[in-house]
Parts: sequence; structure tokens; C-alpha cells
Amino acid sequence: MENQQNSSLNSDVLLELVNTRMPYGKYKDRRLCDLPEPYLVWLHRKGFPTGKIGMLLAAIYEIKLNGLEYLLKPLKKE
Repeated sequence: MENQQNSSLNSDVLLELVNTRMPYGKYKDRRLCDLPEPYLVWLHRKGFPTGKIGMLLAAIYEIKLNGLEYLLKPLKKE
């Protein structure tokens, strides 16, 4: 049962990464999955914000850092 919950949670996070837009800054209104890697590296060095947006930014940073963007491609609705 716990595996199914973790899988569902991970799927929910991936969906949020393709549907959530950056709420502020230079890349305001850009989908989190479309943020440029250098910006995410800069945020990582500076420190991700607290809360849900920080968790999502950290997740997309790790995905891009590890070359896992292909996981998001089927979820994107252009």
C-alpha cells in the first residue's frame, strides 16, 4: 500500500512541475519544468524558498541535474 501512495505522490509532483507556473521573478509565469537550468543552479546556490514552491523548484532542479526531463515529456500539454 505504501508503494502505491509513494507512486501516486511522485506522479502528483511530476504533474505539478508541468502545470505550475513560476509565481515571481525574471521567469514569472513560465512553467517550472521550462525554467532554464542555470537559473535553477543559481536558486540552488542561493537557497530555495520555503514552502511548496521551494519543494517543487528543488525537485525540478534534481530532475534536470540528473537528466530525467524525459519523465516530464509525456505529461506536458503544449
